[in-house]
Amino acid sequence: MSPDDSQPTIVLVHGAFAESGSWNGVIGCLRNRGYDIVAVANPLRGVSNDAAYTAGVMATIDGPIVAVGHSYGGSVISTAATGNDQVMSLVFVAAFAPEEGESIGELSNKLPGSTLEETLAAVPLPDGSADLYIRRDKYRWQFAADVSAEQAAASAATQRPLRDIALTEGAGKPAWTSIPSWFVLPTADRNIPFEMHRFMAERAEAQEILEVQGASHSVEVSRADAVANVILNAAEFVY
Repeated sequence: MSPDDSQPTIVLVHGAFAESGSWNGVIGCLRNRGYDIVAVANPLRGVSNDAAYTAGVMATIDGPIVAVGHSYGGSVISTAATGNDQVMSLVFVAAFAPEEGESIGELSNKLPGSTLEETLAAVPLPDGSADLYIRRDKYRWQFAADVSAEQAAASAATQRPLRDIALTEGAGKPAWTSIPSWFVLPTADRNIPFEMHRFMAERAEAQEILEVQGASHSVEVSRADAVANVILNAAEFVY
């Protein structure tokens, strides 16, 4: 329950190679405005699994919700929010907004510019799949070029892996076709090509598209104030 029942709860969903603490700067900004926050520990096992888990977290919340996803978390919130009358706004932060059946791997490679694949390392899992990490020596360059070296090193050490099937599993029916959306596009993203960001935002007919000049994929860390302002716009749209 939010401190002010007229305000929605903000649900933050991190993506691959990050963890819920990546939202800390954004959380501070939003809490200063009186919002209640839930930062979901995204399992990163696959879209259907992670969307079901996130939908379960949402079901524990009373009142309206603004769902915010970073990177792969965008695919998760879009699938999780479909058919959920509580979710009033969607915010995609350097995030995927796939159509039904589209995978994040497909979208990443549809246009040139992503250098993610060459930075990955794999850890085999007992079922024959693998957990994927960004190599620590490549993490800052690939994922967080505008974050301090110290903070990027900490993020590299605490990153949570993405199971490889999440790259190829198609998303469910997208919520952005029926729920208003906001997009934050980092212009120096090396994970998702900038033109793909723009394509997805325009396809979703976003209420607002913020282009953050020179920002890396970790825009929620390096430009927390700017990201929080877009989330506030989405939250104020609710009431």
